[in-house]
Amino acid sequence: MPATFDTLLKLTALGAIALATSSCGRLQAHRGYIMDPVLASSVQPGVDNKQSVQGTLGDPTFKSQFGQEEWFYVSRNTRQLAFAEPTPTAQTILHITFDPSGNVAAVDRTGLEQVVSINPEGDKTPTRGRERSFFEELFGNIGTVGAPGIPGGGNGPSNDPTNPGG
Repeated sequence: MPATFDTLLKLTALGAIALATSSCGRLQAHRGYIMDPVLASSVQPGVDNKQSVQGTLGDPTFKSQFGQEEWFYVSRNTRQLAFAEPTPTAQTILHITFDPSGNVAAVDRTGLEQVVSINPEGDKTPTRGRERSFFEELFGNIGTVGAPGIPGGGNGPSNDPTNPGG
């Protein structure tokens, strides 16, 4: 009987270790457009137009809203360990610019070199105005309720019918 309990204990410990280490594995993800390099390289300036690009590549990830019409096809692969921030491992942005008549004017391709890591400066957002401590915020309004000239104060209009002016 003790051998069975010992075996059960070992199996439970191995299961717990396997469960704990499986949650620390690397997660890989793909976001955005699934880029086919052959189709993407077939789009040529002066040859294609909006209809042919949409027929070849499909709908873009996003389009420009103002100015000259531009289409963007964005593809990104990321890797993440447990609860850490995902880090990009591959990225392709296909930027297609159209002329006013709807023909392809330029095709630009950028990659991972465009990825920038932005680290905010400090933990606080700078604000303008007076710096107040916790206790000044907590007790700063004591005495202002009912003060003259402040809504809810003593000199405002009342609903007293014997005092029509106030």
